[in-house]
Amino acid sequence: MNSSESNLKIFWKPALICAALAFLYANVLTKLGRDWWTDENYSHGLLVPFVIGFIVWTEFDEVKKLVGKPQIFFGGSIIIFSILMLLGGTLGAELFTQRVSLVLMIAGIVIYFFGAKILQILATPFVLLLLSIPIPQIIFNKIAFPLQIWASQAAVWGIRLFHVPTVRKGNVIEILPGGATQTISLEVVEACSGIRSLMTLVTLALILAYFTREKSENDRPFRRNFDFWRTIILMFSAIPIAVLTNAARVTATAMLTFYYGKSGIEGTLHDSLGWMVYVVALVLLILLNFCLQFIIRKISANKIPLNA
Repeated sequence: MNSSESNLKIFWKPALICAALAFLYANVLTKLGRDWWTDENYSHGLLVPFVIGFIVWTEFDEVKKLVGKPQIFFGGSIIIFSILMLLGGTLGAELFTQRVSLVLMIAGIVIYFFGAKILQILATPFVLLLLSIPIPQIIFNKIAFPLQIWASQAAVWGIRLFHVPTVRKGNVIEILPGGATQTISLEVVEACSGIRSLMTLVTLALILAYFTREKSENDRPFRRNFDFWRTIILMFSAIPIAVLTNAARVTATAMLTFYYGKSGIEGTLHDSLGWMVYVVALVLLILLNFCLQFIIRKISANKIPLNA
């Protein structure tokens, strides 16, 4: 058998599986890509496939070590369940169910051919894929509205620190510019609530934790895996970071409105504040990660057990 025939034999099965997945989930993948391109809340999804590819490429040797005996029954059960989810989501016009079924389908195929143990190293790519899936709108609204209220409350507190008179009505902040006789209403919309940066920050927190992990920690028992808990803390810290940074953005916008009127909430300056929120939030996330790593090193150096 020559090398070309050998390569064909190796790659025809993966190619066939990819073609079957592309055919089965063509509509799902098309709509998901469109949402990534048009929905700013999930624009980070455009980078997720590349990050996943990079992780798999850098960990390929470790992945090969964890390849085990095919688990046909377990993997096949997940594949069948995924098909049923896809069917139910299609009949019920529920995109979220269809998209989650894609993640489960890929996991089922991996388990079917390579065993469940390989998911130990592929857990992060699967979680990243899940984080790139837009959540149902009804859940999104239930998250966004409280964030709008919290951001507006924090912003009013910040505004009053500068002795600027302001009145809050729900998520609307009224400012009377200096020398003016008519108030200007600032509405803390979804984009200013922190929900947009929150989706991206949670994903970035997972990526940051993964690439700054201590590889030796992987051999520790689950409860004593410091990197696991550091990842959880980083991901949950994205919530207050998103709220506080966006509250600071609203505060800055209110101050500009007080001194410059409507021109302070329009144009390039207002858009620049939006980008600054992402930068500041990311810097805070990185600083928190450094602090957690420092604490972990101290604990490890003193040999203090995590569950002491």
